[in-house]
Amino acid sequence: MKYLLKILAFISLFLINDAAAQTIVKNDTLSGTPLTMTMDKQIDELLTTLEDKCSTSLASNSGNSWNNDAEPSRNTGTKINIPERELSRAEICRRNPRIMGYKIQLAVVKSNEEAREVGMYFRRRFPNMKVEIDASLRPNYKVMAGSYVSKQSIASDLSKVRTHFKSAIPIQYRVFCVEAK
Repeated sequence: MKYLLKILAFISLFLINDAAAQTIVKNDTLSGTPLTMTMDKQIDELLTTLEDKCSTSLASNSGNSWNNDAEPSRNTGTKINIPERELSRAEICRRNPRIMGYKIQLAVVKSNEEAREVGMYFRRRFPNMKVEIDASLRPNYKVMAGSYVSKQSIASDLSKVRTHFKSAIPIQYRVFCVEAK
């Protein structure tokens, strides 16, 4: 649209007699800044008609096709793809391999040796659950187990773990999507 305005302004400056021209102020369609032009009243009417035609065709076409009379419509908003069906877990995990989920924090200990002992004790009681040691809080070490998508999915395992680890709590943590329950 901005390009079209420039062309019409150029035509009005050189082809129209200055005696019939008038000063017209239009707002730029992209930035909204005022544009001052000198043009014939008939060209202004044609331009206004064309702008009205563009705005009605934009509303009816929803920004997906070309207009015959104007430049292509642009969708400046964020495009959101809504799938026609619910995505499978594998498709979701392919797009986001690591998600914000939950783990069970078994204990926070002072040394790596203690963390390994806690991990081995846990593995003997729960061989099907993965144990992880987080050393990001040095000199303290977090011992965590499992990977869960939500607090609801962690509830049953947490109650079983609390029989051996009374202080076990769910904590928010980045987990691999394919491993999470």
